[in-house]
Amino acid sequence: MTAARATTATARFADAARRHALLFALAALVAAPARAEDAAAWLARAAAAAKQLNYAGTIAFHLGDRLETSRIVHLNDAGSEFEKLSSLDGPAREVIRSNGEVRCYFPDARVVRVEPPSFRNAFPSLSPQQQSTLAQYYEFRKAETTRVAGLEAQAYVFEPKDGFRYGHKFWADTQTGLLLKARLLNERGEAIEQFSFLDVHIGARIDRDMVKPSWPPVPADWEVREFGRGEIVTRDTGWAVTRLPPGFVKVVEGYRNLSSRKHRIVHLMFSDGLVAVSVFVEPAGASAHPNGLSQRGPLSVYTRQIDDHLVTVLGEAPGAAVRQIAQSVARR
Repeated sequence: MTAARATTATARFADAARRHALLFALAALVAAPARAEDAAAWLARAAAAAKQLNYAGTIAFHLGDRLETSRIVHLNDAGSEFEKLSSLDGPAREVIRSNGEVRCYFPDARVVRVEPPSFRNAFPSLSPQQQSTLAQYYEFRKAETTRVAGLEAQAYVFEPKDGFRYGHKFWADTQTGLLLKARLLNERGEAIEQFSFLDVHIGARIDRDMVKPSWPPVPADWEVREFGRGEIVTRDTGWAVTRLPPGFVKVVEGYRNLSSRKHRIVHLMFSDGLVAVSVFVEPAGASAHPNGLSQRGPLSVYTRQIDDHLVTVLGEAPGAAVRQIAQSVARR
């Protein structure tokens, strides 16, 4: 081979190698999870869309063989949020969210329940706590593009970094970022809970009358219940969890009095900002109690006996999370 041919062959080989390296790098980039800042940016966009946009639509909720549908109307009026959620099947229910207050109307029972804002927002919203947990404890990656409720939607997957959390898959409108569908995934990647718009009108013309309750704020012949007030006496109970899963912190400690129990019950609640896990401790009594783990859909329950006390731990978390919490409950 002449020197010229050798030089040409070397150049071709080098060019081919560069192309191969470039293709390999591109393939690796596509396969790699998105960076944490990408997850935070996407979550911020989805949260902002749910708060700032006006929209109305029908939402389907799937849990096992259970299907519920509701009508949602959301209004942002000069920065103030108003939302009306009305059940379309089963017992009549209506939830009104207005600047942080939540009122639940149950016309069949003639009851209005006033609730404090929840750390876990209703679909399609995402609270700051939810955003923080998803960005910190999950790997984020972009998935397929499809259609949901007649709109083009981009799917995103949040895979837990440990065995203490469920996975999440979200579908967002490519134009506005509004969540159109959300799916909860168990340890095997199977859907155990799902919210989805069946139809939605984003940017709808909505006025204040459309988000008002169908009844007066306090109907004259209805019972008003202040949920969350007076139900728990906050104080040191003498009980603690010594090995919490990463990211979980205590948000409630105190005693509850239940009409079905003779003795008051210790209640501790822990949250990672996305889900809450409750710990109940009560006298065991003379009857035998089953120990161990049981699961129904996303809810996991673990029961064990400590001396003469029964410990029950429950929450929408994998069995590993409630088991670890239950097995580390001890007297302080």
